Amino acid sequence: MVAPNGARRTKADHPELPMTIPEIVACAKACYQAGAGGIHAHVRDAQGRHVLDVGRYQELLTELTVQVPDLVVQVTSEAAGIYQAVEQQTIMRALAPAYMSVAWREMVPNQAPNTLKAARDFYAWAADNTVTIQHILYSADDLLAWLQAIDMQLIPWQTQTQVLFVLGRYTQNQQSSPQDLIPFLQLLDQLQLRSELQWAVCAFGVSETECLLAAAKQGGCMRVGFENSLWQADGSLAANNQERVTALKQALQALE
Repeated sequence: MVAPNGARRTKADHPELPMTIPEIVACAKACYQAGAGGIHAHVRDAQGRHVLDVGRYQELLTELTVQVPDLVVQVTSEAAGIYQAVEQQTIMRALAPAYMSVAWREMVPNQAPNTLKAARDFYAWAADNTVTIQHILYSADDLLAWLQAIDMQLIPWQTQTQVLFVLGRYTQNQQSSPQDLIPFLQLLDQLQLRSELQWAVCAFGVSETECLLAAAKQGGCMRVGFENSLWQADGSLAANNQERVTALKQALQALE
């Protein structure tokens, strides 16, 4: 999966970072041709700021369906310090996409009864409407809390449960390490759950490729792109998202 822009970077960070819908669609086509099977999609407002907007998402989904029909399109519900859980849930319900990413910690910022009920209702709605959620988890503690939420029936258990392990944080000059994956996998193995989940990894900085290859060796899926890293494995700046997808595909082929 390619994550070409995210919520934070702009063209000041890289001139080839796609921000408009036509740019995102063109990037998606190029990355699909390079080997990406899906896109993690963010949209921006007219000023280039992160926005959760039903109309903009619908426009993007329509264009991608026409131009790259075989590409899986996952929309983000990311708060990015702008949205509260109730807003995220309301917007995603109105959009009702086939695939979305949801950060567990954003859905339950506290343990208040009304917050827990809203989260339970939202996850039940997604299951009832065949909306596939990839649950974003930032630490092994997040993973444990998410599993406990399943035990508490806050989240319906599904046979194809998808999770994304984020190796690091969205902070300036964040550099992830393959070692950051170990606590997640140790917990899965301890609970004998590794084969029950479809897990993926994203990572930050120059070591993005190294981290994604480490995940691949352990049976994980990979999310690559300018949301998390602008760099190739040798430290050089990538020309565009397509180049990052191509480089990762070549690195994976070298492992075979």
